[in-house]
Amino acid sequence: MRLDKFTAYTLNLTRSQAKDLIKKGEIEVNGEIVRKGDHQLDLENDRVTFRGEVLEYEEKVYLLLNKPAGYVSSHKDELCPSVFNLLPGFEKYNLFIAGRLDADSEGLLLATNDGDLAHRVTSPNHRLPKKYYVRVEGKFKDSDVFLFREGMNIKDGDGNVFKTLPADLEIISENEAFVTVFEGKFHQVKRMCRAAGKEVVRLIRTEIGPLKLDESLRPGAFRKLSHDEVEILKKECT
Repeated sequence: MRLDKFTAYTLNLTRSQAKDLIKKGEIEVNGEIVRKGDHQLDLENDRVTFRGEVLEYEEKVYLLLNKPAGYVSSHKDELCPSVFNLLPGFEKYNLFIAGRLDADSEGLLLATNDGDLAHRVTSPNHRLPKKYYVRVEGKFKDSDVFLFREGMNIKDGDGNVFKTLPADLEIISENEAFVTVFEGKFHQVKRMCRAAGKEVVRLIRTEIGPLKLDESLRPGAFRKLSHDEVEILKKECT
């Protein structure tokens, strides 16, 4: 890869801005200043630095975001800000959300540009568990556990009736519970609770497969997944 292309990509610059930095001697390759933008890099072995900072080329990006209420999971919306506003510096990666949350919902979001993994995370064929904390108007009953476990008939986003896969309901209090589903239909958890006679007033996604929402990750904050986390997630989606 050309040095100017690499520099533009890793520093989120235009190609001309990257060339200017290179000409000024701001970029080093393996400890040596290189002033030619067409210098060819060996991405496996060359070490590129800018003012002492190592620049890393990442083709695939995986971010764990603690979504606050009031943000949409799409790139644009007329009424609410986008969660992508919370990911500054990652515009160049063309990220999307693997498993969206409603604007009023909170919690774990996976932002990535890995289309294959995103499909596997959201596809019901892989039955990757997603866990949610819910607080409802109404009271949970022991019989609701069996209702969720048996699956129930609800409508999808197009108004078509379908039967959900068996889901787990763990009652915490009379109006709080954890719900684990193995698919990701439109408003599924809210619709399942409604079918059981409850209205969801708060919903927080806490887990996607092996990924858990970090308690130390404040609402609106994010972090990169480690290599091991990505590999474990891929393994569970096979």
